[in-house]
Amino acid sequence: MAEDIKFRHTMPVQIRFSDVDQFGHMNNSVYFSLYDLAKTTYIKDVLGDADWSKLAIVVANINANFFMPVFFSDHLVIETAVVHLGHKSFTLLQRAVTTDTHEVKCECRTVMVGYDLATKEPRLISEDYKEAICRYEEKTLEELSKERK
Repeated sequence: MAEDIKFRHTMPVQIRFSDVDQFGHMNNSVYFSLYDLAKTTYIKDVLGDADWSKLAIVVANINANFFMPVFFSDHLVIETAVVHLGHKSFTLLQRAVTTDTHEVKCECRTVMVGYDLATKEPRLISEDYKEAICRYEEKTLEELSKERK
């Protein structure tokens, strides 16, 4: 799925002692915390000081595929890329990857929706935000508008 995607955003993460469960590997729920942190960092790096009082971005759907366990001794990064950009939403693809073996341990797809805090309704993603995402991903809006499987 992600073979043809260039992940420009990577965030190293530290696995904490409390992240490891009784089986000696990172608990599945921890991945979502790491993806959330990387998602926040990505949005801040790409959109900068956006005015969140006018437009928020909320999670509409999130799905993860777990391929192999992460152990306490693993060195891990979270890679993030926008793989689809629509009118009111965009889709992030994120991966947990070991830095030494480059194994993809888990992959996550999240649909984010523009949200108007005043009306409590979905809202169009601004053209400024779309341009910033396209510039960062080095793709045209036409390329990012195509649905990806």
